Amino acid sequence: MIRRVVPILFHPAYEAALPEGHRFPMRKYGRLAEVLSERGLAPGGFLRPEPADADLIALAHDRAYVDAVFAAAVPPGIERTIGFHVDAGVAARSRASSGGTLAAARLALTHGLAGSAAGGSHHARRDGGRGFCIFNDVAVAALALKREGAVQRVLIVDLDVHQGDGTADCLSGEPDLFALSIHAERNYPLPKVPGDLDIGLPDDLDDAGYLAVLEARLPPLIETLAPDLVFYNAGVDPHRDDRLGRLSLSDDGLAARDRFVVGQARSRGIPLVSVIGGGYDTDVDALAARHALVFEAMAALA
Repeated sequence: MIRRVVPILFHPAYEAALPEGHRFPMRKYGRLAEVLSERGLAPGGFLRPEPADADLIALAHDRAYVDAVFAAAVPPGIERTIGFHVDAGVAARSRASSGGTLAAARLALTHGLAGSAAGGSHHARRDGGRGFCIFNDVAVAALALKREGAVQRVLIVDLDVHQGDGTADCLSGEPDLFALSIHAERNYPLPKVPGDLDIGLPDDLDDAGYLAVLEARLPPLIETLAPDLVFYNAGVDPHRDDRLGRLSLSDDGLAARDRFVVGQARSRGIPLVSVIGGGYDTDVDALAARHALVFEAMAALA
């Protein structure tokens, strides 16, 4: 298989310190960077993004909440909905992740494909974070690019196992920024914030069933929208071994999913930027290997 170089964004701040035993697998970000290097997917090294500033992030979030994160002064009630204490390291991580998604999107518009080894924080809503998500990096990037006139129409393909409630909330009133979410219907969040197109799947759906839904629904949507850019949230929590998923995809199923999504954009000449989304496993090596699959797909199809 021929691999071409696809720009990949990584920042050391992507991996923040959490208390010992915390259920969020923060180590996966650094380990993913190591795996991508080991596999030759970043032969010239990673590009380092500029962390997003408060004005940029406030495109998608209430300014008072943004300022509270930057000051590491998030109220305890909001921290509980997020799932961890927002200290200076977590705040820096959230800024770097948002900057990384925007930088990767700009590179995708130039090179056709790019990715960030973080991002996909799709539960963060306008008024505050939720579900391990501080800032909604994809919403921030999409709004910034539209404001600049770099894009007019955007398609967000969110294949994390959880519905993208925060993205739906942050982009409400933006019909040209279209969010597709294919997720486990009975999983978090409950209740959901309706997006532009939500497709809820039954528990324990396998590779064949999942791919059948994706192959039936994505191509006509891309054809109809004809977006200027696709954001792809390649969450690996649909995997059968994921601790917070309810679906039953294998590694091969995730790889086929990623190749299909990337291929749909490439075959139409539409730039695509990938973020890694969710994935929860105590085996960080296995988890990082799953997250690497989308970068493999982009390299093969570049």
